[in-house]
Amino acid sequence: MRRSAALLVVRDDPEAGPLLLIGHMGGPFWARKDAGAWSIPKGEYLDDEEPEVAARRELTEETGYVWPPDRPVVDLGEFRQSGGKRVKAFLAVEHAFVDGSEHRWELADFRSNTFPLEWPPRSGRFVDVPEIDRVGWVSTQIAREKLVRGQLAVVDAAASHVGETRRPEEARYSG
Repeated sequence: MRRSAALLVVRDDPEAGPLLLIGHMGGPFWARKDAGAWSIPKGEYLDDEEPEVAARRELTEETGYVWPPDRPVVDLGEFRQSGGKRVKAFLAVEHAFVDGSEHRWELADFRSNTFPLEWPPRSGRFVDVPEIDRVGWVSTQIAREKLVRGQLAVVDAAASHVGETRRPEEARYSG
């Protein structure tokens, strides 16, 4: 059975409320798709690896965002995706900084690792594509429109902790 670990970062925006960090899947298959083509940063982990450690690693690899090791995460549980993969999901809540003393990860800081993909299929030619080609801070409502169907329950679980976004139309995207 394939297993993945995911870390959903939520920014507590003082005006809009909770905004979720999601990424648009990279590669030519997803290039012209929007609804159902976004994902929570996640990746597979091995038997000897703790799911939370893997979730933090995947967040960094896919977005460049490093969730500080001294900051806690909430275990949201395990969710089954349509292909049978099980995803262990965690929630990280980024509260607004009152004194401005800490650097906040911004959309301009986005970077993703790449992987080789045979393209066109069966051509023998490989190209490097990003795992995620852009990211966004989006409302819980927009996340439900954009995420792959198997991750919608993760949004519901997160919303049970942080609430729904007060401005459903709120969304900010990287380049």
